[in-house]
Amino acid sequence: MPLKKIAFLFLFLNTFFLNFAFAQKINEVDKIVAKYPKSFNTTEQLAERIERDFDSDAERARAIYSWIAFNIKYDYNAFLNPPKVQGFSYSSEAEKHRKIKQLNDNLIQKAFNSQKAVCEGFTALYQHLSELVGLKCEIIRGDSKTNLRDIGRKTTYSNHAWNIVLVDKRWRLVDVTWGQGYYDTRKGRMVNDFNPVYFDTDPEYFFAKHYPDSGTFLGNRISKSDFLNGPLIYNKTIENDYKIKTPDSGIIEAKNGDKITVEIKNVSKSNQVFYLNKRNQPVKILNPKEKRGGLEFQILVDKNIGDYVTIFIDTESIVSFKIVS
Repeated sequence: MPLKKIAFLFLFLNTFFLNFAFAQKINEVDKIVAKYPKSFNTTEQLAERIERDFDSDAERARAIYSWIAFNIKYDYNAFLNPPKVQGFSYSSEAEKHRKIKQLNDNLIQKAFNSQKAVCEGFTALYQHLSELVGLKCEIIRGDSKTNLRDIGRKTTYSNHAWNIVLVDKRWRLVDVTWGQGYYDTRKGRMVNDFNPVYFDTDPEYFFAKHYPDSGTFLGNRISKSDFLNGPLIYNKTIENDYKIKTPDSGIIEAKNGDKITVEIKNVSKSNQVFYLNKRNQPVKILNPKEKRGGLEFQILVDKNIGDYVTIFIDTESIVSFKIVS
């Protein structure tokens, strides 16, 4: 084998095993944190435990994520009935900052002690614990994309918050609110379901579901129209790295008899692929073609297609599009 090929193969395998080892180590972090007490007397005690058990910034950032996701529950009642905004007066800038800090401290302690919060509490607690273990962390506020009606919205809203944390000289995207579980519309309640995909999420996936108020992320411009008009992706899309290559827009203009071409990476013919028609009946994809490490297939637009089409892989929803006549 030529020397260049040997060197490339060694570099590839070395990188692969380093990444694999890191992934395995991350899983170990979760296992250790899962054995922690469900409550600590103070945030400082929790931070000291994390510093004692973990050596690297990456492990500590993940340990904070895991502990919050395991133990802080989303307060859906507070989401439905948000408390009135607290106002205050001040006579100087110093007093203003002191009172803002006090409000933030109260938010952190309420989330930590009651073990319930909405996204503001999750992000404030994550930032607080990160700073206690020596990590630089910021809170980002912005819009979130979570349901079919979000596809093709005309404007963005400030309805969510998440974190960025600096690990190994790179900012990592963190949404611990979504990492702790989800709202089950059928059961009408929150479901606690730890999900690691919102820790150090691939920006391509993250910004399909998040749009910061400023319209920027660390100086990089994010297209507002791409966010609003993009397809809706789901957790399993991120977990399995199902990249949606086509269509690249979430809004598909089509008339009766047209065929929509869909290409999804990291799927094979061994997977069961189908979509739901407007009667919520599954329609199996026939004759998909393996193409460039994924599948390409077509969906016929007919009278059975509804306003939205959601594609499933092995019973899990992967991506939804809006159909416009």
